[in-house]
Amino acid sequence: MCGIVGYIGPQEAVSVLIEGLEKLEYRGYDSAGVAFAEGSSIKFLKKMGKLTVLRESLNGHNYRAAAGIGHTRWATHGRPSDLNAHPHSDCTGRFAVVHNGIIENYFSLKEWLQLQGHVFRSETDTEVLPHLVEHFYDGNLETAVLEAVAKLEGSFAIAVVTSHEPDKVVAFRQDSPLIVGLGRGENFLASDIPAILKHTRRTYVLNDGEMAVLEAGRVRVLDRQGNEIIKGVTEVKWKAEQAERGGYEHFMLKEIYEQPRALRDTLSGRITPDGSEVVLDEVSISPEEIEGLKKIHITACGTAYHAGLVGKYIIEKLVRLPVEVDIASEFRYRQPIIEPGTLVVVISQSGETADTLAALREARRQGARVVAVTNVVGSSVAREADGIIYTWAGPEIAVASTKAYTTQLVSMYLLALYLAKGRGTVDPDEIKEIILGLQKIAGKAQSILSNSAEVKVFAGELASCRDIFFIGRGLDYAVAMEGSLKLKEISYLHAEAYAAGELKHGTLALIEDNVPVVALVTQEGTFDKMVSNIQEVNARGASVVALATDGLKGVEKVTGKVVYIPKTHPLLTPVLAVIPLQLLAYHAAVARGCDVDKPRNLAKSVTVE
Repeated sequence: MCGIVGYIGPQEAVSVLIEGLEKLEYRGYDSAGVAFAEGSSIKFLKKMGKLTVLRESLNGHNYRAAAGIGHTRWATHGRPSDLNAHPHSDCTGRFAVVHNGIIENYFSLKEWLQLQGHVFRSETDTEVLPHLVEHFYDGNLETAVLEAVAKLEGSFAIAVVTSHEPDKVVAFRQDSPLIVGLGRGENFLASDIPAILKHTRRTYVLNDGEMAVLEAGRVRVLDRQGNEIIKGVTEVKWKAEQAERGGYEHFMLKEIYEQPRALRDTLSGRITPDGSEVVLDEVSISPEEIEGLKKIHITACGTAYHAGLVGKYIIEKLVRLPVEVDIASEFRYRQPIIEPGTLVVVISQSGETADTLAALREARRQGARVVAVTNVVGSSVAREADGIIYTWAGPEIAVASTKAYTTQLVSMYLLALYLAKGRGTVDPDEIKEIILGLQKIAGKAQSILSNSAEVKVFAGELASCRDIFFIGRGLDYAVAMEGSLKLKEISYLHAEAYAAGELKHGTLALIEDNVPVVALVTQEGTFDKMVSNIQEVNARGASVVALATDGLKGVEKVTGKVVYIPKTHPLLTPVLAVIPLQLLAYHAAVARGCDVDKPRNLAKSVTVE
């Protein structure tokens, strides 16, 4: 969940490291620090709080280090404090380590190291690492790191420097992302691309079990046995400005407004010129395998899980196969029944979500074919799945996901149409109609964004409330869950989503005078039922804001607060309906003075279980 950076080269390392950490602030953190060789020891600068606190602690001092490592920490073992902040040191002060992930066997390792005479200072699991490297060091940092990681259980990405070999940065990856940036006479290390994008687009993406040895003039990649590996260079296609705010007050707002472009990019090259078929060569499923499918599992976390709920509805309707949707952290622990003919779809924006990766591996272990929906080329789920649908959303910096969600939805539509065509479960004319709707969806999303003033007004009214409820039926219920999550994660308001038909089964007890209820009314088939549900909450004094599709008249008779979205194919309404809900959450959070891009206790990429 945290950020790692490393640098070696002619530039002043401390400045490069802190600048890189600033590009990773979106990942969430509660402390930050850097370490670099200075004379015969390692210099540590680390502070609890934001990077501004770390910068201020420099007091304008210009260090001349040529190599170093840095970290933004999100507390897991030990409270946020200067002492628990990374990097961590050994007993001699000559080794420094930063670490993302969790060392599951740290307690037994700590006890063993203490018996060897090592003295610990922090409450963290990470501190066992520098002591292990110190213990095994015999003049070669590379072999010491390999011996140390052989003792570890858990997930980790680490970077190590030592004053014994100040011209070297060593890194190792196991179940936590790490990339190397290749420069000219300098090299970079980071847990995510934005940290190095200013300096280079040429990268090595480390796989699990790989170690990188960075020197100013070269990078070597080794396996666990110390054998050198020939890596292919991955060229980053993003423009540097895509990782900047570009005049928007927050990354989240920028990313909301980038959705029309992102939707077009997701569709690009995936529809035949005549608009009759979906092209998904990258999913790598043969016609025979499509015919033989008997069941589909979808598994994901958070916002991606909500995209999976929409995917279930769409796939069952179009492909006529049973679909189960699991929160990824529950999937492998419930001993899922995966029989021949099962397709598993995993959804992850980063492609590094620990629980989703674990679910993928369990599915593969049981013999299922796995298709990954992800935004990041070369990510772990992309490498380990049998097939891939890249969302092409571009970098998503804000912790609260927006454009990743809508492009995941479009990816689910594409997969459903692709499978439906292969199984012959949908009339070709209907496939064409849905595809035509997809081709127009970006323009309709832009229309919503260009006419959203009333959403800001409604958001201001919600900002002072304590409890907010979202209701919907069918597809609208799935979108209501995402709207509720968006509001709670960035505004800290208590928000819950309910299937509208469940109101009489307990939920109505929570409705009283002036409690806000956001009602989604985009489906003609459930329109009358939803109007009745709105009247039910009205009768208990609720203050209702309705979200409806153009042409579904009558909503304004039961509430004066209605936001209309453009009419589209009924199955496609989730892509449009969620946009006002994203804006509602954003403006409510701003009105409450919240840190929209970096909500408390949350991180962008959850790389530990």
